[in-house]
Formats: sequence, structure tokens, C-alpha cells
Amino acid sequence: MEVEGEVGKVPRHSCLKLHPQGQTDPIFVKATWHDSHFDLLITDGLRSWVCRGTEEEVRERAAQWDQPVSDYIRLSERYLGFQHPDSLYRFADAGDNGHRRLSWTFEKGGIKLEWRWKCQPSPDCKKTTAEVLDFLMDANIKLSEEVVSKTKSFESLKGEAGKCLAQSERFCREKVEFEDAIYAKFLGVLNSKKAKLRELRDKMAKQEVAENPKEEDDKSTEDTDTEELDEETSVEEAPEHNAGSSKEVSWGEVGGKKRT
Repeated sequence: MEVEGEVGKVPRHSCLKLHPQGQTDPIFVKATWHDSHFDLLITDGLRSWVCRGTEEEVRERAAQWDQPVSDYIRLSERYLGFQHPDSLYRFADAGDNGHRRLSWTFEKGGIKLEWRWKCQPSPDCKKTTAEVLDFLMDANIKLSEEVVSKTKSFESLKGEAGKCLAQSERFCREKVEFEDAIYAKFLGVLNSKKAKLRELRDKMAKQEVAENPKEEDDKSTEDTDTEELDEETSVEEAPEHNAGSSKEVSWGEVGGKKRT
């Protein structure tokens, strides 16, 4: 479990429930992180230890690993903020007087490295254990409050989502009803226009039928007049032709008589 503060301004706190290799019972590691140093409080519920990573020690360790102090603090906080499954953690005896050594491994550039810090027994085990437990209780209360707040927010969002869904469904129904009404009106107008077009077409057809007999009568009248005119012309030409023939005959007759 990790509780972070603002980097560079206030300390950052974290508390890790750690299961070291070779131990059945877990330990709790509460850490306070600064920009250039850190403090560790460790307890298993009965005993407790402390580890002070002073600025001088941190700077010396960082120089050994060719790292800036800030990178060394950041990497330590990363592995002691929560337990990494690919890292090997140990909390082993480190000599007499109850000292322990906390270590963890990590990979860098394909090489597996191990960092170790020596922890000494706490001068006041009860106080140290109480401090770790108080931090856990405070963090648990904050998390519980946050869960309650998130739950309320979720329920509120869920209610708003339900309202939005109902409104969306209502909009869909209204849209379908509006489209059906518009389509029905359009069909009514379309059918009315089709009826008017059919009526106009029938009227035009009747008008054409009414006009066609008159044209035929005029045409037949013109044909009759033409035939009559042709007949008169032929009748007038016929007497002239006959008259010419009679004159010729008469002159012949006369001529014949003279020759006699």
C-alpha cells in the first residue's frame, strides 16, 4: 500500500506488506521518502526495526552505482512501495544484537543487482509498531472514505446514465412517430397529386377526342371541294376541244368543196 505526497515539497509515505523469502509471516515496511534520504520502520507485530538512510549514506550508495541521488531514491521507493513479483526480497539476520538486513533484487541492463540496507532493533518496539499500525489505520480510513465517495459517485453516474438512457429511448420513439406522421402526410399529398394528374390526363384525352372529328370534317370538305373543282375544269376544257375539231372539219369541208 502506498500513499504519495508532492515530490520535492513534502515527504512521501508508503507502507508495504512484504513476504520475504524463507519466512512464513509477513512484515510491514513503513517508509518516509525525502528527496535525498529516507526512513524505514519495520515490524512483524511482535518486534520492530528501524533503518535510517541518511543523506551521506544515500549519496555514497548512489555514487557506487553511478546514479544520481534522485534516481536512487526513486528506484528504492519503487521496490519498497509495493512488492514486485520478479524481485527477490529477504529480511535475514545480520549479526548479533538482533540486527537484520533488508534486501531486494532488480534488473538493470540485463544484469540482476541487489540492494541491501542494515536495520537495527527499534529502541521502542511498541511505539514503532503503534506508529505503523496508526499509519495503516489512517490509510484504511482514507481508503474507506474514498470508496464511499467513489460508490456515491458511481451511483449518481448510474442514475444519470439511466435517465439519459430513458431520454434517448423517448427521443427514438418520438423520432419514429414523427417520421411515420410525416410519411403518412407525404403519402396523402402524393396520392392527391397523382389523382389530379390522372384527372388532367383524362381531360386532355377527352379534349383530343373531341377535336379530332372536326379536323376530319374539315379535311373531307376540302377533299370534296377539290374534286368538284377538278370536275368543272375538265368539263370546261372539253367544249373547247370539241369546238376546235369542228372548226377544222368545217375548213376541210370548205377546202374540199373548193377543190371540187
